[in-house]
Order: sequence, then C-alpha cells, then structure tokens
Amino acid sequence: MTNQQITVLGECVADAFTEPPRPTAEPEGLTLRVMPGGGPANTAVALARLGTPTRFLGRLSSDVFGDLFRDRLTRSGVDVSSSVTAPEPSTLAVADLDAHGQATYSFHAEGTADWQWTTAELAAAPLDNTACLHTGSLTLIREPGGRHVEDYLATAREQATISIDPNVRPLLVPPAAYRERIGRWCALTDILRLSEDDLTHLLPDTNPNDACDIWHAAGARLVIITLGPRGALASLDGTRVTVPAPPTDIADTVGAGDSFTAGLLHALAGLGRLGGRLDSLTPDETAACCAYAALVAARTCAVPGANPPWADQLPRPPQ
Repeated sequence: MTNQQITVLGECVADAFTEPPRPTAEPEGLTLRVMPGGGPANTAVALARLGTPTRFLGRLSSDVFGDLFRDRLTRSGVDVSSSVTAPEPSTLAVADLDAHGQATYSFHAEGTADWQWTTAELAAAPLDNTACLHTGSLTLIREPGGRHVEDYLATAREQATISIDPNVRPLLVPPAAYRERIGRWCALTDILRLSEDDLTHLLPDTNPNDACDIWHAAGARLVIITLGPRGALASLDGTRVTVPAPPTDIADTVGAGDSFTAGLLHALAGLGRLGGRLDSLTPDETAACCAYAALVAARTCAVPGANPPWADQLPRPPQ
C-alpha cells in the first residue's frame, strides 16, 4: 500500500450489456444487464482495490444508477465524500459484445449529470494531500463542464502530478474536437495514457513512435500507448521502453485501459514518484511500472465487465 493519495475526476456511466435470449424465452424484448462503469470511475475503483488512497470527484445523480455508482465505489474503498449530488440523470451506455469480447457502445448522454461541472463546484473540490490528479475521457471534452475541468487542472498542477486518458468516444464527440484540444492537454499533463484506437483518431496515419515525439513536444513527459495483445509502448522524455501483454484468456476487454492506468499510477505512487513533474523517474522504473500495469489490465480482461483485481490477487508492484 502507498500513502500517496490519488484524486480521480470524471464520469460514472451505467454500462448496459445485451444478453443473448434464452432458448425457451419469448422472442419479444431485449434483456440488459446493467453494471456500473465509466472510465474514470473504473480507474478509481482499480486504484482503491490495489491499495492506493483514492478520492473520486464526480457528479453523481440521485437516480437508481447514481446509487449503483456510489455503492460500487465505496465498496471498493474509494472516498466519494467530495462528489457532487447532481439533479440531472445518469449517463447510460449500451454495450454489445462481439465474439472476441470487444464492446461496441451506443450512448444516452444528453443533459446528464457528468458534464455539468461549474467553476464553483470545482473550486470547492478538495486537493489536500493529493499527489496525483487523474482525469480525461468525456468529462474533459464534453461541454459545458469540459473547459472548467481544464482550468481546474491548471490549478491542480501547482501541487500534483497530472494524468490524462483522452479515451476518445467518436459516437459522442467528433474526433476533430479532441485533436483541437490535445495540445492544451499535453501542456497541462505529466502523463498521457491512451490506446492504439485513440491514436488512430487523434493522429491518423501516424505511428506510435512519431506520436510520442509530437506529444512530448507539446509538453507531456510520459506518453504511454497501450497496444492490446501487443503490450504497451512507453516514452519518458523520448526514451522508449516496451512491455508485453501477459498471456490471458480474455472474457472481454471492458475496463482494460482504465485498469492499466490504475496499475501504472499505483506503481508510480509506490515508488514515491508522484507529486511533481516526474523528475526522478527512470526508464527502468517506467518499464517496471508498465509491466505491473499490463498485469492489472490482463487480470481485468480475464473476468466479465470492468471488475479489476484486488491487491491480494496480484504480486507486489515495483519497489
């Protein structure tokens, strides 16, 4: 366990998974199994389960899904006391899984609670004892709250390491909007973690090594691109390291990237590298932290849904 606290700012999403009809069931209707999700919330859950003191800053609806989110977060050990109780409804995503466990989403997100952050709400959000602030995904791009979250990062950067996962969702926000903002995010963040799919949307026809150089030039010190079954590429100030993906029987890939981020931040916290601009982080430490993160992600892929492992189910992170 680390004593470095991490604050996660972002959305909770109700993930509704389609279930195949039972052979004896009537043909009418569709059965949905609703699970609590959302990239930032998944990362917060994974961090807390790994043993990192974790605070979640979200706008949680008072509807039935909001109750589901609160229960999952608190049962995992996340502090939700600073989250806002919001009058708007929760965000819903309907996920259809293919034969390989890959999810295709349709979103119901207009006017929902997660995107309505105000300057006053964020000004009241505590950052005391926070060594790292992690955010990204739709909270950082959807309006009206996205610009206010950007401003909050600029303030938080004075005392905490900043981590961003863009988590591009082209069904909800045109990729061009991400491309217009990614330079500002790199100027604000220390850690940029994204997937190969995100890379395709953000820098079409650009290979991962060139993308790292572009984002370093924009300000990000540590850039990590996860490559699915091919592992991950990490670049610390231009020094590249690669890690393989541990072999695993995949149930689905829901929450894999979020768990990778959590494993990475947990390992960095354990080394005492959070709280500043990563000045003392070495390439060898980066590789070790990414290898641990890949293991956390693999364990998440081995079970259905975004259900990250607990610390006692994993070896110890790098020391």
